[in-house]
Amino acid sequence: MYTVLISTSMGDMKAVLYSETPIHSENFAELVRKGFYNGLTFHRVIKNFMIQTGDSRTRKTNDPSATAITDVDYTLPSEFNPALYHRRAVIAAARMDDSVNPKRESSGSQFYIVQGRKFTDKELDQLVYKQVHIKFTDEQRNIYKTVGGSPHLDYAYTVFGEVISGIEVIDKIASVPVDKNNRPLEDIRLSIKLIE
Repeated sequence: MYTVLISTSMGDMKAVLYSETPIHSENFAELVRKGFYNGLTFHRVIKNFMIQTGDSRTRKTNDPSATAITDVDYTLPSEFNPALYHRRAVIAAARMDDSVNPKRESSGSQFYIVQGRKFTDKELDQLVYKQVHIKFTDEQRNIYKTVGGSPHLDYAYTVFGEVISGIEVIDKIASVPVDKNNRPLEDIRLSIKLIE
């Protein structure tokens, strides 16, 4: 398991990468070693949901129409694990929509950190009814009701790590003003380094 320091213009977060998702964790660690994330911005921020980064275009501009490589030129096979779900502060891999990505392969570089919100039993029951791939354990239900998260993403996006300190930074970033595309009006830059 790796530990990383995610430094942002709004504060620092310490995170661990899971050994249960070795493909994603090793890939992330290798990109960190290469300095891939240094200078990028959080380009998609949705309050009570998540904050996303890893788009290489944002190193020089936050303009979504900029012509440049968006990602590294590969995807990763999904590593869904019933024990790893979208509770608050987890790190997961972004990916293309099911319509163009039926295998649900992950982006090689883009990831998001869940802010989420708290859910009621009724809301969780509705998710189970609407999305047949979702089944919640008693532990998950309790976490989603007391801690919060984004349960509708479970088993559809690979969770591969979690923020263990500096969780308040997620809330700060998630609260910034954004445009109609959920891009922060002011750049929130980051750098990431391995610390263990």
